[in-house]
Amino acid sequence: MTKQENMFTKIPTSLTDCYIIEPQVFWDSRGFFMETYSATEFQKIGITTHFVQDNHSKSKKWVLRGLHFQTRKPQAKLVRVTAGSVYDVVVDLRQDSPTYGNWEGFYLSAENKKQLFVPRGFAHGFLTLEDDTEFLYKCDDIYDPGYEWGIIWDDATLQIDWSQYFDEYDFTALEVSTKDQKNPTFQDYLDNPVF
Repeated sequence: MTKQENMFTKIPTSLTDCYIIEPQVFWDSRGFFMETYSATEFQKIGITTHFVQDNHSKSKKWVLRGLHFQTRKPQAKLVRVTAGSVYDVVVDLRQDSPTYGNWEGFYLSAENKKQLFVPRGFAHGFLTLEDDTEFLYKCDDIYDPGYEWGIIWDDATLQIDWSQYFDEYDFTALEVSTKDQKNPTFQDYLDNPVF
């Protein structure tokens, strides 16, 4: 293994302060090795977020989680997939951002090993594209259910295209938690913005 100058590459997205992070992956006949996070290496690419909590979920195919955020204890997140694949979606909720109210989706998989850095002030959700998909995310503040909020996944204003990675898709196949089915609309957020 030969270490390069930077172990991670930061790739801008269409949303301000939101980045794809590509790690260096070292392959040989045994398999692969990669660093998934290093405070020192992240500082080199301009991300100085201090993470304090790791979360890990496993879902079957067509499970949709989100769109989630915390109102008074917002969390920046570094997300990745270790098994399977997801369509990961974020929405910029920050009123002072040039991309306020915009969304973007990303294909993250165990195979491509891409990570997504989601800054504070974003709503986040994902749709699993394979059975036994495992999703990991680092957060820079502790989860607090008292401050949890969300936006409905099929919001009419945002018009998120959840189907763009699918040839044949039936939205009745989606599994969304009862809690997420009751999430407010984006207009509800606009009436009482928190970021």
